[in-house]
Amino acid sequence: MSDTTTTRGLTVGELAKRSGVPASALRFYERQGLIQSRRTSGNQRRYSRDALRRIAFIKASQRVGIPLSTIAHVLGLLPNGRTPTEEDWRRVSDCWRADLDSRMKLLAHLRDELMDCIGCGCLSLERCALANPADVLSSEGPGARRLR
Repeated sequence: MSDTTTTRGLTVGELAKRSGVPASALRFYERQGLIQSRRTSGNQRRYSRDALRRIAFIKASQRVGIPLSTIAHVLGLLPNGRTPTEEDWRRVSDCWRADLDSRMKLLAHLRDELMDCIGCGCLSLERCALANPADVLSSEGPGARRLR
């Protein structure tokens, strides 16, 4: 990257090309407060280089199913006006370690039980360990409880 790009900032097109995220998504991220830009005298967006790390973090977080609202909250913990340090990123990633552990446990359970579920063909909320673990819905009485 040239020194001029470093001092003037990245255009939305340059940021899109380097991050692999469409410009429309970058503008959406900005509206959601996930990334920030400054405006030139010609009212063009300019992004600092740390936006690339934030976008990489957003993409990785979305890949594991973390909603944008949660990502926005956690990114709000990062400092403004300076590139986040390794410790800043560690603090942010620790925010959802327990959630990821829980998701991994649930996915492992699904993986282990899925063949039985597909193979049994029961389609029964009474017996299905995935749709109704321990028949917890029976305590709510008859009717379509799952559709509420």
